[in-house]
Amino acid sequence: MVKKELHYRWEWQLQSSPQTMWPFFANTNRVNHDTGLFPVEAIDRLFGQMPGNARRRLRYRLPVSFYHLDYEEEPFEWVFPFRYGVLRRFQNRFVATFRVLAEFEPQPEGGTHLVYQAWLEPRNVLGWAAGAVFLGQIAWRRFDKAVRAYDRLAMSPTAVDIPAHIHLAAGGDARLSQLQAQLTALGINTDLVAQLVNLVRAADDLTLSRLRPYALADVWGASRKEVLDLFLRATRIGLLDFQWEVLCPLCRGAEDRVSSQLSEVHTQAHCTTCNIDFNANFENSVELTFTPNPAIRDVPRLDYCVAGPEVTPHIVAQQLLPAQHQRLIMPTLEPGRYRLRSMSLAGSQHFRVTEEDDGRDDYHLAITEDGWHVEEVPLSPAPRLRLQNNTPDEQLFILERMAWSDQATTAAEVIALQRFRDLFAQEALRPGEQIGVGSLTILFTDLVDSTRMYREIGDAPAFGLVMNHFDVLRAVIDEEAGAIVKTIGDAVMAVFRRPVSALRAMIKAQETLQNAPPGTRPLRLKAAIHTGPSIAVTLNERLDYFGTTVNVASRLEKFARGDDLILSSTVYEDPEICELLRDSHERLVVEAFDEMLKGFDDECFHLWRVSRSVTGSQ
Repeated sequence: MVKKELHYRWEWQLQSSPQTMWPFFANTNRVNHDTGLFPVEAIDRLFGQMPGNARRRLRYRLPVSFYHLDYEEEPFEWVFPFRYGVLRRFQNRFVATFRVLAEFEPQPEGGTHLVYQAWLEPRNVLGWAAGAVFLGQIAWRRFDKAVRAYDRLAMSPTAVDIPAHIHLAAGGDARLSQLQAQLTALGINTDLVAQLVNLVRAADDLTLSRLRPYALADVWGASRKEVLDLFLRATRIGLLDFQWEVLCPLCRGAEDRVSSQLSEVHTQAHCTTCNIDFNANFENSVELTFTPNPAIRDVPRLDYCVAGPEVTPHIVAQQLLPAQHQRLIMPTLEPGRYRLRSMSLAGSQHFRVTEEDDGRDDYHLAITEDGWHVEEVPLSPAPRLRLQNNTPDEQLFILERMAWSDQATTAAEVIALQRFRDLFAQEALRPGEQIGVGSLTILFTDLVDSTRMYREIGDAPAFGLVMNHFDVLRAVIDEEAGAIVKTIGDAVMAVFRRPVSALRAMIKAQETLQNAPPGTRPLRLKAAIHTGPSIAVTLNERLDYFGTTVNVASRLEKFARGDDLILSSTVYEDPEICELLRDSHERLVVEAFDEMLKGFDDECFHLWRVSRSVTGSQ
């Protein structure tokens, strides 16, 4: 006789709000790990065709080597930050289905009433008994411990984490102490070095399998640039390893990982979750993450859940609607732009969320096979959205933020850093590979009358001055988070992520070179800055950049005199550039002019010359 369905309901009164608790308890990969569930692996490839609408075929690997549990997982459904749930259909002799639902109810006096429910449908008495023992006795204690730890972390991110059984590699502790001393000797902030070493010593494997320096910098209250610099140096001396992750443009999950070799990154990729092929670019699709070096601590890369809400944190709501059904959802939305899409229908509906009064509190969206409403709809931060599926098939509705997280250390940003290029000069793309890096600021410089200087003071002294000028450029460019791509004689090509960084670097460089120490010949530096889309390539075994943006920038430098900078219109119109020039109007003079460029004979370029004023230079 088959026993009836098992149902368990657990409740907690928490200090943290639903919004602050959500990143912890909606991280189902973390929850499953911390509550003792087994690792899972995808087995979709064993069945050929993928199940529809983000369903996944998965397998629990049990400690008993000859036995495993296969199941098909329905797509997770959630509404941030109030509830999530999932249903799993098992293919074994003991359990038929397992369903969970977590609900976060905000309290009037603050805090959260968290309710977690689980339903297990057994196939026989053995399945019922196993479920009753695990859910009724073991799981409650584990969940209670995890939830209370998450609540403490949500209230204070630097509080305690769940204790883990830590095993450093043989000799790893002594090696870690030695590397800590090396990093400190390099002049890196001792507190940051200690934070990293403590993390490697004490954090669990799941945390250490994917370290994101910008996210850690935010938790530690430290400069992102400092933390990334620490991670790059720690990788160079063997404390950490880094890995490039290729991210799907839709679900933004990591679909491919390679260990430290940029040459192994493929621009053509496939997302098994979304079942799409896509082209990777360095601006959004490739992220650099870190993990401890195995000589310090061997961290296995295991998944305990592959599709929970925090796997895709940009998705604020996901709902599976059968044909001819409707559902009301009430998400909490931050200001910004959003997109509602379905996995099986082309197109999408766009929303704009503002804190102004023009946003709609209620919106009814009925989707048909003909597609979506094309105009962007303004929404309030707490709207009532009624989703209606008027198609003959079920639809997985996905409401997502359009903006990408700024906590990702993207490849486009990393390869434009001087520190990365200095420490990992061997990193390059595959021969013939071209990858977009998005908008990039290109700088070209050259010394004025360097040929005359060689004749007047001799080759050796002139060469020394040229080398010193390279040192000045390297220092100011690195300070502004840029990188020298290459030198061509006395000229330099450098890249920055922001135009204002290039302008600040060049103003400082020109002042330093022209105000030389007594007894040293002053140098005049010509410079030009342009910004726009570029592509990364490998040239002479080094990362380089090509494209129209680079071509334009290389032609602007000739219009400089040596006491000025040439800006293209795209640079001049950048908001940060406008602010800097406005704040420095007494020190800087801006003059507009038009020129034709070689190779662009059918276009007149609007340019700006920036120079120091006579009073400002005194």
